[in-house]
Amino acid sequence: MKISILGCGYVGAVTGACFAELGNAVVFVDIDPAKVATIADGRSPIYEPGLDELLSKSLSRISATTNTKQAVDGTEITFIAVGTPSRPDGSIDLAYIESACRDIGAVLKEKDAYHIVVVKSTVLSGTTEGIARRILEEASGKTAHLDFGLASNPEFLKEGSALPDFFEPDRIVIGVADDASREALERLYAAIDCPKLVTTIPVAEMIKYVSNAFLATKISFANEIGNLCKTLGIDTAEVFAGVGMDGRINPAFFRSGIGFGGSCFPKDVRALIAQAKAAGVPPKILSSVVAVNEEQPLRLVGLLKKHIPDLKGRTIGVLGLAFKPDTDDIRESRAIPIIEELLKEGAAVMAYDPLAMDSFGTLFPDISYASSAEDLIQTADAVLLTTEWKEFEALDYTGKLVIDGRRVPKAAVGSIYEGVCW
Repeated sequence: MKISILGCGYVGAVTGACFAELGNAVVFVDIDPAKVATIADGRSPIYEPGLDELLSKSLSRISATTNTKQAVDGTEITFIAVGTPSRPDGSIDLAYIESACRDIGAVLKEKDAYHIVVVKSTVLSGTTEGIARRILEEASGKTAHLDFGLASNPEFLKEGSALPDFFEPDRIVIGVADDASREALERLYAAIDCPKLVTTIPVAEMIKYVSNAFLATKISFANEIGNLCKTLGIDTAEVFAGVGMDGRINPAFFRSGIGFGGSCFPKDVRALIAQAKAAGVPPKILSSVVAVNEEQPLRLVGLLKKHIPDLKGRTIGVLGLAFKPDTDDIRESRAIPIIEELLKEGAAVMAYDPLAMDSFGTLFPDISYASSAEDLIQTADAVLLTTEWKEFEALDYTGKLVIDGRRVPKAAVGSIYEGVCW
């Protein structure tokens, strides 16, 4: 099939590369000429293991442009994969969605062939059939589900494992209201062996949000229980190993620590909270999920002050700046509030991360950055572990004060050690 992808960020780049690997012709579209040039050269505009190789391998089937008209005119299906950033009140900003729909609609106005528009971006339930449909119809002068197709196909990609997540997913969710869109998407995903749920568009949109909100809830629940276990001298990991054996519960995401970050969980939970409030349904559980997550990383600093009550002038090392290992993404990283708190306390902060130091330096240009994890451990008065990079498991922490927020077992060997929830 011939596919156009609007938006060459994380979701768009991965989705387009994987569709090309399945044998489809893919046109990437972005307003950023640098991203377009990078993809046209067979390289990824974002860091994701294996993505450069996949794009290079499929170079004969991909192209990239800043010209939306050219891309939509020459393809059968357009996936909207633009960003939906948060506003200060937690609701999502649909400006990029609206702009993409206007551009696509203008092309559809002059296009005779039936074209399918699929919203891949994470949007609240009702957005595709609401704002997106209205703008597409106004710009094209045509009717959705009659003159052109409109669908929702949420993504469930995890940074660091996005390619396996695409090719071996737990499920594929297809939200449709017309047969042509359903048939096209089923054909597009036919090569992927997994359960495929075909539902209405609003249900598909809600599945994405509820999935992320529930996983975030499990993390905050594990952290709240972990805080209690810490005070009782109980290892929270042993507790959740037993709890997770219950088939009704599942052990995934029951991992106590300093909370969740990234581009999805914090943003999606806040957006669902904002929608619930607007609908007059007080989101008590979801509000608590966010509250626990905001407090949790600061417990690391509290534990540090048990050992060093006055942090003024002390060099505190922070190992890990990305929100999770195997990515350079620092969005909502738990290291951010931790470093902010350390600076308030007057500490001299030294940080290290295998991939994220350049981007982190734009947020904190005045802290120091170590040339290696070993150098940080040697130099710092104490070490805070904030991301569980595999290489941190091989370090020697002997004699060092270590406050661990991610359960790195090697850090407890020969050190003065505290775990945040254990």
